Amino acid sequence: PRARPMDLSAFSPARPASPLRLLFLHHSVGGQLFAPQGPHRETSNSIYVSSPNGGDLRRRLEAEGYEVHEASYGSVVADRTDLFDWPGKFRDQMERILRTDHQDATYTDGRSNRIVMFKSCYPNSELVGRGTAPGNPAGPELTVENAKAALRSLLPLFAAHPDVLFVYVTAPPVVADYVPERAVALVLKKLLGRPLRRDQLARSGVHARELDAWVVGEDGWLRGYTGRNVVAFDYYAELADPRTGLSRYPSAPFDSHPSAEGNRRAAALFVPFLNRAVRRAGLSP
Repeated sequence: PRARPMDLSAFSPARPASPLRLLFLHHSVGGQLFAPQGPHRETSNSIYVSSPNGGDLRRRLEAEGYEVHEASYGSVVADRTDLFDWPGKFRDQMERILRTDHQDATYTDGRSNRIVMFKSCYPNSELVGRGTAPGNPAGPELTVENAKAALRSLLPLFAAHPDVLFVYVTAPPVVADYVPERAVALVLKKLLGRPLRRDQLARSGVHARELDAWVVGEDGWLRGYTGRNVVAFDYYAELADPRTGLSRYPSAPFDSHPSAEGNRRAAALFVPFLNRAVRRAGLSP
């Protein structure tokens, strides 16, 4: 069953009373979520003018009055966005993140970002096991417990900036289909006792579902965090098959990038979620 997420229903889903600067740190999936659907066109690395997988979230956010900014591959603040990259990034580059306009450009007017969205890409949903508590925030093994440790280590860093809303967008699921392994590879794996690709995917789906439930659940990641400036948007669950934990909106049989249908679905849900979170954080009356 899906985890019971944080209840934001006490807060209005209406647009904020005044414009708010928002920065999204992402790679290709995030860029496609933001872009309108259309031919593949990029202005820079994974920042799209349009995409066949476009979810049109940027336009939806701008229609609500948000001032939207992006950073992705090749920038100082978003070149690496795996789970184990976030603790060091927010520890060492927080001030740069808050001042980032676009890629490596920073604001010159003295203002800063009031909302920081950040997301890891789908390889971060291919977990290799449960691991051992309390986990290691530096990994390197992508286990459930190591991922939890990395996310826990972010909270003191966010607590130091109570006037900024941090929005973690959970990593999307991986695709269920895989390129069939050749007979020789299958025999070798069996002889060496290594798992088959289909079995690896099945296990990773179970572990990804477990991690996601902890991240968004009211008794999970944010339990005991007294600030109101951190939320998690359940992008993963909106795209995952609840039975397998694997993607039900792939863009192609072997491609884990979410389809336009999946991204539009998530974008429509994200806007009222963010508006409520903004009010919970005290950024709008």
